[in-house]
Amino acid sequence: MIKVALPNKGMLFEPTQELLKACGYKASKPYKTLTQLDTKNGIEFFFLRPSDIPMYVGRGIIDAGITGIDFNAEAKSPAVKVLDLPYGASKMCAAVPNESPVQSLDELKNSTIATSFPNIVEGFYKKPMDFVVLEGAVEISVSLGVADAIVDVVETGTTLKQAGLRIVGEPLFRSNAALFCNPQKTELEEVHTLIRRIEGKLVAQSYMMIEYDCPSELLQKACELTPGLDAPTVTKLHGREWYSVKAMVPQDEANAIMDKLWDAGARSILLFGIKSARI
Repeated sequence: MIKVALPNKGMLFEPTQELLKACGYKASKPYKTLTQLDTKNGIEFFFLRPSDIPMYVGRGIIDAGITGIDFNAEAKSPAVKVLDLPYGASKMCAAVPNESPVQSLDELKNSTIATSFPNIVEGFYKKPMDFVVLEGAVEISVSLGVADAIVDVVETGTTLKQAGLRIVGEPLFRSNAALFCNPQKTELEEVHTLIRRIEGKLVAQSYMMIEYDCPSELLQKACELTPGLDAPTVTKLHGREWYSVKAMVPQDEANAIMDKLWDAGARSILLFGIKSARI
């Protein structure tokens, strides 16, 4: 049985719950407890602070975990990223008071910076920095006079505006959710199964299955429109010079492909969702 850490709160909590539930895992956070045992799949889930997960996975106390790339980078954890996940996107930006003359990130390299991510900031500037390290409410530090600027995770920028701050330059770091594994545990069978299931669900979210009938003279063009991942499945229809074609298509292009197939002469065009896959 393996141990897997999941975020216990924040923007990564609900999407992670939904993903693992769709993958067939019993990973809902129980009331007032921090663990959930899924004996059917050989996993014990631990619900931990997202910023603590890299430490547990990196030290091998936990075999794998889902958290933000920024938390793993800040912890300087040896945990290995094995899968990027399509949620939790964020950017880490520097901000200064609206009246500040600072216009570039380079101008902040000798400033006092308030942040929850000192290691990421020093990694960006590649030099020792003067920090005020805070756990939260970083934006208030400038008005309180303890820092010249801040570096923090920005979603909409509304909080910064309310604090009288403006963003300077491009983001210092971009992040998203990811599955991390301890480098000594990547060969465990349950870890491989976890990775395959998540990969299968991600494929299912990105693709749809299209099926249609077309005359023989259209077959080549139709297959070019729907090449599939490897090749389309083609079956001759009984008693006619027509073929049935089935292929996976990108979800965001599916309706446009249906239109092109119809205009070209294909008929009985059907589009199906994919619940999961193994590619």
